[in-house]
Amino acid sequence: MFDFIRTHQRLMQFLLLLFIFPSFAFFGLEGYSRLTDDNGVAKVAGQTITKEEWDAAHRQQLERMRQVYGNQFDSKIFDSPQARRAILDNLIAQRALGAEVVASKLVVPDQALQQSILQIPGLTKPDGSFDNEQYRVLLAAQGMTQKSYEASLRREMALQQLNAAIQTTAFAPKTVAENLSSLNDQERTVQMLNFKPDSYAGQAKVTDELLKAYYDKNGARFETPEQADIEYVVLDAAAVAAQASVTDDDIKAYYEQNQKQYATEEQRRASHILITVKKDASAADKAAAKAKAEGLVAQLRKNPGDFAKLAKANSQDPGSADNGGDLGYFNKGAMVKPFADAAFSLKQGEISDPVESDFGYHVIEVTGIKPASVKPLESVKAEIGGEIKKQIAAKKYSEMADQFNNLVYENGDNLKAVSDKLKLKIQTASGVTRNPNPAAGAAPYNNGKFLTALFTDDVIKAKHNTEAVQTAPNTLVAGRMTSYKPVAKRPFEEVKADVQKAVLLAEEQSLAVKAGQERLAQLQAKDDATGFSEAKVVSRVKSDGWTQEAFNAVMKADTAKLPAYVGAETAGMGYQIYRITKVEQPKTVDAARRKAEQEQITAALSQQEALGYLDYLREKAKTKLLKGAAAVSADDAAK
Repeated sequence: MFDFIRTHQRLMQFLLLLFIFPSFAFFGLEGYSRLTDDNGVAKVAGQTITKEEWDAAHRQQLERMRQVYGNQFDSKIFDSPQARRAILDNLIAQRALGAEVVASKLVVPDQALQQSILQIPGLTKPDGSFDNEQYRVLLAAQGMTQKSYEASLRREMALQQLNAAIQTTAFAPKTVAENLSSLNDQERTVQMLNFKPDSYAGQAKVTDELLKAYYDKNGARFETPEQADIEYVVLDAAAVAAQASVTDDDIKAYYEQNQKQYATEEQRRASHILITVKKDASAADKAAAKAKAEGLVAQLRKNPGDFAKLAKANSQDPGSADNGGDLGYFNKGAMVKPFADAAFSLKQGEISDPVESDFGYHVIEVTGIKPASVKPLESVKAEIGGEIKKQIAAKKYSEMADQFNNLVYENGDNLKAVSDKLKLKIQTASGVTRNPNPAAGAAPYNNGKFLTALFTDDVIKAKHNTEAVQTAPNTLVAGRMTSYKPVAKRPFEEVKADVQKAVLLAEEQSLAVKAGQERLAQLQAKDDATGFSEAKVVSRVKSDGWTQEAFNAVMKADTAKLPAYVGAETAGMGYQIYRITKVEQPKTVDAARRKAEQEQITAALSQQEALGYLDYLREKAKTKLLKGAAAVSADDAAK
């Protein structure tokens, strides 16, 4: 993305909002009619956004980011006042857009709504039909009815329709795009002079005061993370199946009704010699092919042992001729009908008369027979029992999922009720953290959605159960904390050695930076290439091997007079001085990339159009922050 886009922070904030904005319907907000002024954080078009909705949107965004980035995601990024304010701004944008949808009387047709639902992953059966039962289970796991979900989805689609209508009005003039692409392509020839921290190892002085100050300032580096011991219950297909009762009569009935499933058809092994003839061949050509096949039959009946030799010499089937005509074992349906009828009518070792098919004339010898068979009931009894249990579980899961949700909610301070009623084992885990732990692997509790629900104030402080969380298709998990250890700062004496090492490195870094800045001032006054590295070429599209600090310094440097000098500090790596000796355009232009850049610019401008429109809608909806939003950030207090 271009530098001008990087510098437009408000635009980038809006792009973040666009990432948050879609898909609140399936996992999110209830209808506007349920809002009240109690505990409100903002009012838009006469409707209040509550603190609970704001918290829910925050949790949902955390979960979406975990799904995208997995274990690499750091939830602390979204714990800042700026991030929470961005999420609140998004909720306000939703309400302002929603009010405009109502005022504009935008309608989403039933057919469009149906198509959107059909695209939800996991709701298609193996035969391609829509799985209504799984749809209902998925909604129940989110505490939603079909009616409420479809109403919220209809609203979301209308919002997207309105938003898209504004964004498609933007376009980027060709000259603007070309100028920006030229800046993007611009190449700078650069040399480097490096001031490394370890060059100043003997000069750094560390005092106890410095150590204590560093420890106080960087306390987060010496914290032990929050941890919890938990108990939890899991409702999944296996748990439901384990409770299903299957009798011998059930198994026998299933076996008799599905006997084909346990039967093996008769198979035959045969060899053939094919004399090909085209469908539209003349009568004379067909007669000649048939005569040749009949001649081979006559030879074989005198000397059956010559079949493989004659097949290699005469068969025109490239797939089997080299194998002496052997076709291996096959069932009757695997071959074309004239051939199959003949092969399955012969005795083992018998040679057929010429058999005509669409391919020509076949001479067939049956070399092996595997008779049809049926597996005895006893050999498949366990398999059938398991299958019946699966079918029972599939039907019973939906009913038990409703009970699971209700029991977890109605008995909010324990899991015993849901365990006793649904016969689910209460399991335990210790040292559970806010983010999934790779060491815990696929443990039911080691799921981002469940952990988000677990590490909330209601569960931590009030010791309540989590909600029932769907962690996978047909899998619900609920839990509670039995003990909780908050983030704790380790004592200074315990971490003193680590602090000393960090302070020493910081002091060496400081000395390197000071020396580098002094040398930079000298070079800016008088050019001197002594000590610089070999020249390298860098551009905004060729920046591999450059740190962000170095790249920004070089590309932002004033190059009106060459050579130009600029410096950059790199954390832990000292200070680097860059000598820029040449600035030019590349000899060839990447037309495809320039076209993509123009599309990026158009997209950025469309987002700006949307920003302006949103500002207008927020004003039109008489948006105002309420007292409950005062804790978002220091900036809000001033408003």
